[in-house]
Amino acid sequence: MQNINKEIDELKERNKRVEIDKARETSITRKIIIMILTYAIIVVFLYTVKLARPLINAIIPTLWFMVSTLSLPLFKKLRIKYYK
Repeated sequence: MQNINKEIDELKERNKRVEIDKARETSITRKIIIMILTYAIIVVFLYTVKLARPLINAIIPTLWFMVSTLSLPLFKKLRIKYYK
């Protein structure tokens, strides 16, 4: 009986960790940080290859990257719905 209680407690701890990880993955703060870092990396790249107006030209790739990552949950829901 103690073994079962121990397993239940371990499962509860695991579920808490999973919930925390899930909350972190879906947090708006995380998404904003990723967007800022993506923009910075693209700006550095554009400066490195000496393209015109890197600060402005880095906006579009950054926005499209965010759109693509934000749309993944939608595609996941659709896949689950149609492939059950």
